[in-house]
Amino acid sequence: MAKIEIMIPAMGEGISEASITQFLKKEGDFVEEEESIVEIATDKVDSEIPAPQSGKIAKFLFAEGDVAQVGDVVAILVPDGEEINDDDLTVSESEQVAEKVVELPKETVIVESEPKIASKTENGSFISPLVRKIAQEENISLEELNQLHGSGENNRITKKDILKFIENKESNTKLAEPIAAPVSSAPAPASHQSYSGENVEIIEMDRMRKLIAQFMVQSKQVAPHVTSFIDVDVTALVQWRNRVKNKFLQKEGQKLTFTPIFVEAVTKALKDYPMVNVSVDGDKIIRKKFINIGMATALPSGNLIVPVIKSADEKSLVGITKQVNDLADRARANKLLPDEIKGSTFTITNLGAFGSTTGTPIINQPEVAILAVGAIKKKPAVIETPQGDTIGIRNIMVLSLSYDHRVVDGALGGMFLKRVAEYLENFDTEREI
Repeated sequence: MAKIEIMIPAMGEGISEASITQFLKKEGDFVEEEESIVEIATDKVDSEIPAPQSGKIAKFLFAEGDVAQVGDVVAILVPDGEEINDDDLTVSESEQVAEKVVELPKETVIVESEPKIASKTENGSFISPLVRKIAQEENISLEELNQLHGSGENNRITKKDILKFIENKESNTKLAEPIAAPVSSAPAPASHQSYSGENVEIIEMDRMRKLIAQFMVQSKQVAPHVTSFIDVDVTALVQWRNRVKNKFLQKEGQKLTFTPIFVEAVTKALKDYPMVNVSVDGDKIIRKKFINIGMATALPSGNLIVPVIKSADEKSLVGITKQVNDLADRARANKLLPDEIKGSTFTITNLGAFGSTTGTPIINQPEVAILAVGAIKKKPAVIETPQGDTIGIRNIMVLSLSYDHRVVDGALGGMFLKRVAEYLENFDTEREI
């Protein structure tokens, strides 16, 4: 009978595999067309695989936590109203023993099998391919796995279980090692303090937080960061937005935030100073003739993602606004596509959304600069007029620009930052959108 194989889709250049993070349905469940079945995660973005048509889920071929390649079948769907035989349910390649052919002299050929760990322990706990791979890499025997009580469904041994076992094993090994006599009178370096007990909670970083940590450390190691600051009087801009935002919502069905205005100002400044719109490749500077603006977006999980407004210099303020809102909404709903979070040439991060007045952002590699936008605050300020200086209440914000001092010197960084400020301070308040 007919069956539909649901595969890991192609997700952009350079992405060849994905982790199965969660099944949203169970075997035997009926699903509607376009209803999400499984959540997957790559090193770029999290996404969901929908049902191509209505039907019943006959079988899942991977377990949660497994890593599947692009093109692998992760589930089999039976169309509505049809049946399928058990013989038609294929077995995932990840369940098979990996084999390799080694050619020897005189046309002798042998087949070697990698050490195999059974898919179940003696007490019946399921061991996923990912767990078996970790066990093989860490030289964990089946006898040791038999001692584990899985925390997953039906006592399944999860990635967390095996990593915890390895951690405990290493700790016990260190405790059993004899203490060597000191060979130097120099003080030993301070070791990391380990905490345990009821008064602390140990939280393992999720996949995205590990990636963020890795990228931030890498950026600081690669680029010598310098940060410049400037105060910006955005009183006229605030008044203009307050005047047009309701009309804009009625006309376009979109909220008009400050972010699209910041994107537009940065785009104009990058055209004026194109050597900020570059990246570094060894001893070469790569100047981009296109402008793609990344906008750092906080997720409900507490993590961060940077969707990209492609060809921002070719869009009107209305077009930028619609794309900003769309990308931000889909980022928070975990609906972004891999291509939508890569290719940025400059990034903006809005610290003001959380009340911060300023900060020193870390460059989003391989870019060479990032702009942080602080909260808009009412402050007393000196107002220069032909009749003399006065003190007034103004809407002031602080812009901070971190830049890579390998290619962006203080003069260029300062001029670029000042130009962004000028575009915001001289915003056309007669503008209609």
